[in-house]
Amino acid sequence: MSEFDIPDTLAACAEAVLREGDPWRKTALSRACAAEWQRRYDGDLMPVGTASPPLRPARPEKPELLDPRDVPRRRPGSPAGRIAILHAIAHIELNAVDLHWDIIARFAHVPMPPGFHNDWVRAADEESKHFNLVSDRLVALGSHYGALAAHAGMWRAAEDTRDDLEARLAVVPMVLEARGLDVTPGMIALFEKAGDPDTVAALRTIYAEEVGHVAYGSKWFHFLCGRHERDPRDAFHDLVQRYFHGALKPPFNDEKRAEAGLPLDFYWPLAEDGR
Repeated sequence: MSEFDIPDTLAACAEAVLREGDPWRKTALSRACAAEWQRRYDGDLMPVGTASPPLRPARPEKPELLDPRDVPRRRPGSPAGRIAILHAIAHIELNAVDLHWDIIARFAHVPMPPGFHNDWVRAADEESKHFNLVSDRLVALGSHYGALAAHAGMWRAAEDTRDDLEARLAVVPMVLEARGLDVTPGMIALFEKAGDPDTVAALRTIYAEEVGHVAYGSKWFHFLCGRHERDPRDAFHDLVQRYFHGALKPPFNDEKRAEAGLPLDFYWPLAEDGR
């Protein structure tokens, strides 16, 4: 039995998650909504409905949100540095929960197959699990989410692409989440060296499931390009150059990006030292 009164439509579920400020209630509500959607997916499908999502999701009083240039840097190899890395990951995962529900709520008016909504509900559910995994590791290491300052710019991509579903898919899963595929192996190695197998296990779970989230972005981006008779590579380049601020940063995890449906000729021409 869920502790929440689950709304009657998927878009209303998405809006409810976005308006919940407490991180742990947000992730619990997210998982409860995902379970209800999945329960009905093969039968009496929950209607998508409509929503009025906020421009920005509700956030707790802590962590303090700073300009990226003002977030303190710590030595990665130190215990404090590893806690800072985990805190940053928790913040990313919490934002990802909202990003995946926001794509459902904000673009509920766009006619899409049920599989589109199913993919993003699943992604939001997994991001909720990821936040909880990392939050638990912070507590085990003597800290907690909210103990450190965090990056204030993470929602900018969502605001910039709020009127363009193709742009949202290009910038959020296919650029921002794809970046996670590049950097997570190094973080896993760092915690292996520190002798922290529980954090390594959490990061390996995140790494494996993030491939799927990037793949959802690529799949539905190609779907919409087909609908609008646009060349996917050219459309991707156009949208990323228009909505993403800065060049893409190598080194890239070409193997995992390919597994997620991102060909080399999508992202290398946009790199700082593009080929």
